[in-house]
Amino acid sequence: MPTREQEHVAARREAFARLDRMRDHWWWRPGWQVGRSFYTFHVTFEDAPEVAKLAGYYRRALDLPTLDPVPDEGLHLTMQGIGFTDEVTEVEVNAIVGAARARLAGLAPFDLTLGPADADPEAVMLQVAPWAPLEQVRAAVRSAISDVSGDARVPDRADGFTPHVSVAYSGADAPAEPLRRRLAEIEPRATTTRVTAVQLIDLNRDDQVYRWSTVATLGLGGAGTAD
Repeated sequence: MPTREQEHVAARREAFARLDRMRDHWWWRPGWQVGRSFYTFHVTFEDAPEVAKLAGYYRRALDLPTLDPVPDEGLHLTMQGIGFTDEVTEVEVNAIVGAARARLAGLAPFDLTLGPADADPEAVMLQVAPWAPLEQVRAAVRSAISDVSGDARVPDRADGFTPHVSVAYSGADAPAEPLRRRLAEIEPRATTTRVTAVQLIDLNRDDQVYRWSTVATLGLGGAGTAD
């Protein structure tokens, strides 16, 4: 019986096989504008050379003019937003960090398998498995936000979370077929990485690339943390 992860990948591949055109990932989503940034929890991979190596393999293989490759320092797994930095006070952020740190201390570090790569209308991403420990982390940080700000202030739905790590974004409205052909030609590769912490970051996307500063690193199972 296929796992949830396998079922999701199969559905995504089936949809991409029928896709006519890619769309520009960098359209301005509600609330975003030049100069604005967002507090969000991500898993980042600064200390995971195995993830950078795999992403580099796919960046080289997918050298298409319509794709914007994700640099090593931009590799991330989106977890849970808090809110725009001009709408969340420093007091709230500090309280959320404290609440999340306490909850995450009860969760153990875990291994993730990343890869192979597939695509959707806006990105090429590495598959991620298993989902369960990531869902536990996300539930913990959602509860921390709720502890501080109330349920109504927790962005995004609790369901519908589909973990992935993007290695390139579509930078244009363009035919999907060149990317489909290129993906079919690539030898599939994957890697395993250890997740020991989640980062709260201040995220900006002004220049068609995600950049951030780390506000706090929150360790799992009491692992080393820093603000």
